[in-house]
Amino acid sequence: MVAVSVVLEIATEADDELVQAFARLIPQLSKSSPPPTAAEVAEMVASEASDVLVARLDGAIVGTLTLVTFRIPTGVRAWIEDVVVDDAARGHGVGDQLNRFALDVARQKGAKTVDLTSRPSREAANRLYQRIGFEPRETNVYRFSL
Repeated sequence: MVAVSVVLEIATEADDELVQAFARLIPQLSKSSPPPTAAEVAEMVASEASDVLVARLDGAIVGTLTLVTFRIPTGVRAWIEDVVVDDAARGHGVGDQLNRFALDVARQKGAKTVDLTSRPSREAANRLYQRIGFEPRETNVYRFSL
């Protein structure tokens, strides 16, 4: 495999490039959720509770991950949400590097743990998370739809 140079960064502005990247990437992640609008991307980037992490390959955005960090009574916690790597960029370690970058950012913010969920049907993603060191938890995940 040819070594590729992936550049990782935290988005600092919701420019057209980032909005267009979400428009291209979110449909690859979810068939039921529309991509965020420019205003929603701006809200995510500006939020103190979240960091939008971006992976670039040859200068183009090929992956994103949202890291949510928050304080609760038992400490600082973090969640990784909506990890997506462009189909065309898979197999280059982009997802691995994005997740490890998220763990570094969470560590710098003082998080004690980082959680994520992944559908069982996303077999490659689940193997990746376990390879990185995520462990399945003995818990139930509940959702209340509003």
